[in-house]
Amino acid sequence: MSETRRLVVGITGATGSAYAIRLLEMARAVQDVETHLVVSASGVLNVRHELGLSRQQIHSLADRVYNIRDVGATLASGSFATTGMVVVPCSMRTLAAIAIGLADNLITRAADVTLKERRRLVLAVRETPFNLAHLRNMTAVTEMGAIVFPPLPAFYHLPKTIDELVDHSAARMLELAGVEVPRASWQGLKSELQ
Repeated sequence: MSETRRLVVGITGATGSAYAIRLLEMARAVQDVETHLVVSASGVLNVRHELGLSRQQIHSLADRVYNIRDVGATLASGSFATTGMVVVPCSMRTLAAIAIGLADNLITRAADVTLKERRRLVLAVRETPFNLAHLRNMTAVTEMGAIVFPPLPAFYHLPKTIDELVDHSAARMLELAGVEVPRASWQGLKSELQ
């Protein structure tokens, strides 16, 4: 029997809450993965606005849920072993806080711990266009070891619905965090030159 892997998921107030909800649903289907969820107040508002889900419905998708103000929670310590963390969607405010080490809430503290313990940190940044501060913050977190993953849709798997686009990005984020789930992968093109 394999050991349970803990995956930390942070949801902030940027647009793209469908990615977070789908990622939690996909992770729940993986038997040896336990999800630890922190949602900001803006994250709750945004999920309610974009998907019509309540705080309780969001929380029901995770194995453990923490209050964002609880900086004394287990997630705030490197001794709490995790496979990694995904912040999805990741607001520019959260990105900036992580980039400068401002561990002022449980999402940014858990991200800081993930980086210091050299674990996988995936940041699904949501903004467009980027300004110079955004780009510098993305560079800073990348230099620290994070993976910046703007959830840009892929079309090579010929999606027919928005759900298929969301599923592909959510699966890719999980994969980058060390959790394998089924997804469409690039098979290459047959060259007409052959």
